[in-house]
Amino acid sequence: MREISVDVIADTVARLCVRANTVLSPDIGIMLESCAETEYSDAGRGALSDMVENFKYAAAERLPICQDTGMAVVFAEIGQEVHITGGLFSEAVDEGVRKGYVEGLLRCSVVKDPLRRVNTNDNTPAMLNVQLVEGDRIRITVAPKGFGSENMSAMKMLLPSSTPEEVIEFIVETVKNAGSNPCPPVIVGVGLGGTIERAALLAKRALLRPIDTRNADEFYAKLERKALDRVNQLGIGPQGFGGRYTALAVNIDAAPTHIAGLPCVVNMGCHVTRHASAVI
Repeated sequence: MREISVDVIADTVARLCVRANTVLSPDIGIMLESCAETEYSDAGRGALSDMVENFKYAAAERLPICQDTGMAVVFAEIGQEVHITGGLFSEAVDEGVRKGYVEGLLRCSVVKDPLRRVNTNDNTPAMLNVQLVEGDRIRITVAPKGFGSENMSAMKMLLPSSTPEEVIEFIVETVKNAGSNPCPPVIVGVGLGGTIERAALLAKRALLRPIDTRNADEFYAKLERKALDRVNQLGIGPQGFGGRYTALAVNIDAAPTHIAGLPCVVNMGCHVTRHASAVI
């Protein structure tokens, strides 16, 4: 049994909050640079060039890539041979978010109650998702989620007889309805199966996958490629100015489900779908 202090956990989360908000994942950065070179729309190409300049400047100056520094979504894979000492894991995560956002001068965007709308002033609580795994390590991923993209997400209880084409139609419909709101080119996370909450979590996790990595199951990999092609045929383009690149990737994750249903959740990520990870 390996002991890990809540202080170490809090410090790690704080560091990840700042890093995720200021340093774009290399795979996304490389893709944006490539798109900026090949976009046929003059306005779209200009928007992409601005995006590239923005994320490079943010990293160099340690400034937020986007003014919406998001709600802190935290994924934790906790090894079963870990003993957490000094307090509760959830409280350590929230302390890390508090420290990261306040001391890192990141915008605090969380309200304590969805209807009374009073800001917590420290961006807590985090949206914490915990999974027990083998080993004596903790892997933590902080994925700040802005609501320009989150608001454009959608779910649908498809019929169990629904075809792959109908799944693609729902994905395309969701992106079309979103238009320029989620700051395209977007990354589209899709969760299929499970129950409604499992599908939503699958969709959110799918946004963390490297955008140049397809589903390991060729059936779904083919579906991802076809969906991406259909989405980019919409012509919404970078920041809605028109062009070739409405989306950078469509990532689909699936899970077993009930014989009577087919939950489908589409979670939209903006062109800076942020996340940073560390292993303790």
